[in-house]
Amino acid sequence: MPDKTASVTSIEIAGKKLQLSNLGKVYYPAAGFTKAQLIDYYVRIAPAILPHLLERPVTLKRYPEGVDGGFFYQKECPEYRPEWLDTAQVYNRSTGAAPTPASGHPPGAARNVNFCLVNDLPSLVWVVNTAAIELHTSLSSGRDPLTPGMVVFDFDPGHPATIVECAQVALWLRLIFDSMGLQSFPKTSGSKGLQVYVPLNTPVTYDRTKSFAHDQARLLEERHPELVVSKMTKSLRPGKVLVDWSQNDHHKTTVCVYSLRAREHPTVSAPVRWPEVEAAAAGRGAGLLTFEAGQVVQRWQEFGELFAPVLKLKQELPSDYSR
Repeated sequence: MPDKTASVTSIEIAGKKLQLSNLGKVYYPAAGFTKAQLIDYYVRIAPAILPHLLERPVTLKRYPEGVDGGFFYQKECPEYRPEWLDTAQVYNRSTGAAPTPASGHPPGAARNVNFCLVNDLPSLVWVVNTAAIELHTSLSSGRDPLTPGMVVFDFDPGHPATIVECAQVALWLRLIFDSMGLQSFPKTSGSKGLQVYVPLNTPVTYDRTKSFAHDQARLLEERHPELVVSKMTKSLRPGKVLVDWSQNDHHKTTVCVYSLRAREHPTVSAPVRWPEVEAAAAGRGAGLLTFEAGQVVQRWQEFGELFAPVLKLKQELPSDYSR
């Protein structure tokens, strides 16, 4: 019998022709979630996710055989991309100092990377069709790669700590921001933890945002040593929450809000409201901080785009922020 998963379907979106392959292939075996459902989710959530992808270099995390198979990160946009899919050429290096604004070039070895730009629905469908289950974005625009638009904190629980402990640490961090007059916005990682974003959208450097994030992580560790760790050392993490500040770097990416994650079930990195974080910290709703694809679409329809302020709200880091 012919393999129906190997079929190709031709579609047209906004005047762009696409060839979708293997739509019947199961990408999440435990949930029976197929490639067709994967693409359908991204199409339905497109009005929410596209503003967060616009003009941002995207690293594709691709799972050709589904979430139980191998994966690879792809920074360089594939050569076989359609001619209408935009790219951004950015100096990229995995280690070392950031590019200098004066020269536009980083010191030492580096190379140009042509990142995909997912600026519209056809581009989104095309990259997802390459088995890019997860979309990881830069904190800055491809047009201005040295200026982060936000500060991000990633809370990663070390067993037996859970997202309940992450929620508590996120609330402590919010208190610090409240004292600075800064608004912050939480989202799930879609995996084990929680993330908090502080929108800036004002001129700032990665050196400053990374230093700011590191200081707040250390402050949390000093105030709550029984639960918080700011160092990456794995031996320090069991039973505690790592406040990962290191993603505030020009060469790092963070999973995009509304991106699916390659877990056992099709969970999503989803925006949440602070009252939901408070309920989780109190142990009254930890399960509420895990959302699958269909639930996220429903939440967006019910609550609106909770993460919209991250792209628009203008804030400045205080000059004295370490204590």
